[in-house]
Amino acid sequence: MESILVINGPNLNMLGQRDPAIYGSETLSDIERMLSAVALELGVELEFFQSNYEGALVEKIHSALGSFMGIVINPGAFTHYSYALKDALGSVKIPFVEIHISNIYAREAFRHTSVLASEAIGQIAGLGTYGYELALKALVRNVLSR
Repeated sequence: MESILVINGPNLNMLGQRDPAIYGSETLSDIERMLSAVALELGVELEFFQSNYEGALVEKIHSALGSFMGIVINPGAFTHYSYALKDALGSVKIPFVEIHISNIYAREAFRHTSVLASEAIGQIAGLGTYGYELALKALVRNVLSR
């Protein structure tokens, strides 16, 4: 069975508590349960990883080489400035979809830039936690159809 890595960056462990008007009331555990059900329907396995530390995320991406067919990643604030994550994703050459719960293009100007987007097969922003489901389905469709 094909495996997909789902990575969540800084502060996403605070979902459900942090700015519910922006990020909603669902927790990271709620998202993981929903994605697990979708993965079962799609016939893929998921592994979840969350860290508030850039280096831990880089290490996890490196360790994914040879083990995962794709990555769904919400890099949180690292989206806007982490060339370390960009380089890690680029170096492992694992297809990935970048996901954001909020519409980063409708928020503060500094959030309008994603340094990861040029490496991604796609980006989903502003559709709430439903964006995770869309990202997973798009990744599976894109990668398995190759």
